[in-house]
Amino acid sequence: MKLKALIVDDEYPARQELRYALSSFDNIEIVGEATNAQEALALIKALEYQVLFLDISMPGMNGLELGAAIQELPRQPQVIFVTAYDEYAVKAFEVNAVDYLLKPVDQARLKKAVDKVWKKYQEINQMDAGAVENGFTTPAARGGNGAGQFKIDRIPAEKQGKTVLVAESDIVYAFTEQDYIYIKTYADKFFTRYTLKELEARLNPNIFFRTHRCYIVNLHKVKEIVPFFNGTYNLVVDDKENSEVPVSRAQAKKLRKILGF
Repeated sequence: MKLKALIVDDEYPARQELRYALSSFDNIEIVGEATNAQEALALIKALEYQVLFLDISMPGMNGLELGAAIQELPRQPQVIFVTAYDEYAVKAFEVNAVDYLLKPVDQARLKKAVDKVWKKYQEINQMDAGAVENGFTTPAARGGNGAGQFKIDRIPAEKQGKTVLVAESDIVYAFTEQDYIYIKTYADKFFTRYTLKELEARLNPNIFFRTHRCYIVNLHKVKEIVPFFNGTYNLVVDDKENSEVPVSRAQAKKLRKILGF
């Protein structure tokens, strides 16, 4: 099995250098190249890639904007950023990047990134196979269309090697931390293999609200709304730590309308 890869970089020498570096991996198959984000987005919509090697600084839409756009697609390749700039790492992980490599790419560092992608891909496949075997399907197994055999108000999650079915009513918020998605209850944090987009589609839309690109909150668990800056807010939620969940400026107007303030 090989992961289908797309290289996106506006510089031809950079694409060739990365192609050569990846040629030593027997689990990666480079099936496409793109010179800009718009071209890459069209290719991603047309073909199912498992991994995207993505530059950040490109004319027009940059790599971070492409990474955000990918989160809205039903088929989402894992993203490894490959860039000459180190100052965008935090923003890269906000769009669920698996890794962030600096040019010129070190071969050992590249191997670690590819290993991360491969491990995550295998874990998702194993979860989907187990779901089908047990009579229900995950969003990934369904192809993202939301049509499963059953719909229950439990979210499969993991802690200390065990799978736990977390009740929707116990979820305080869900969030992205580096390249992983977690569910937070009052006193615990659980790893989940769902993307935030998949969780958003699965959770009750009358209760759960996407406050930010990296957060979904249970509105029944919100205790305080604290104005932040430039029209944004922080929500103090009812968990053990009285955590604060950010609300982006784009979502603040929707939240005000929902809560009536």
